[in-house]
Amino acid sequence: MNKILVFLMGLMLTSCNGQETKKPLTKNQKMDKQNLEYITFGGGCFWCVESCFNMLKGVDAAISGYSGGHKPNPTYEEVCTGETGHAEVVQIAYDPKIISYEQLMDVFFFLHDPTQLNRQGNDIGTQYRSVIFYKDEAEKQKAEAALKASEDSGRWNGKYVTELAKFEKFWPAEQYHQGYYNNNPTQPYCSAVVGPKIAKFKKHYGELGMLEADTE
Repeated sequence: MNKILVFLMGLMLTSCNGQETKKPLTKNQKMDKQNLEYITFGGGCFWCVESCFNMLKGVDAAISGYSGGHKPNPTYEEVCTGETGHAEVVQIAYDPKIISYEQLMDVFFFLHDPTQLNRQGNDIGTQYRSVIFYKDEAEKQKAEAALKASEDSGRWNGKYVTELAKFEKFWPAEQYHQGYYNNNPTQPYCSAVVGPKIAKFKKHYGELGMLEADTE
């Protein structure tokens, strides 16, 4: 019984549910708002995804939130039950003259394992599903092409289970979720899961020159 309790405690320390918070991080606005387009997708816990996208050149803001469910204005606690149908997502405002939809898709598939159904590591449930929300048929076709290109590349071993769904509504997550890793880097989940993922991301996309110059 003691071994089981230790195991369960370990899982809690490396899952994104139930962490404390500090003040949210805000990102300086540097681009002309009239040039921005938006994309919404989910790749597991939004703390992991949001931090990385906010470092990219051409991304004005990456906001954590919820999409794909049936309950209006859901709370984090409700989404965590898996009963609202929402996925944890990030909505990205970006300047297509600086960074393309295809480049954002490449980052998306880099940051999570699209072969895992309704989970990412110890984060288990439909709220952690891999999903791309598209606005219209043209964007759906671009998403399908990006998904196929990534799957064909062999980056991940296995068949992709990423869902393509029509975008209906984005609900921003509670303010304390925004910039969560930056404000809570020593939290167990952040240090064990998010931090290493960010380090890997910085190395790969920093070498490609896609990160902001002031990224640490």
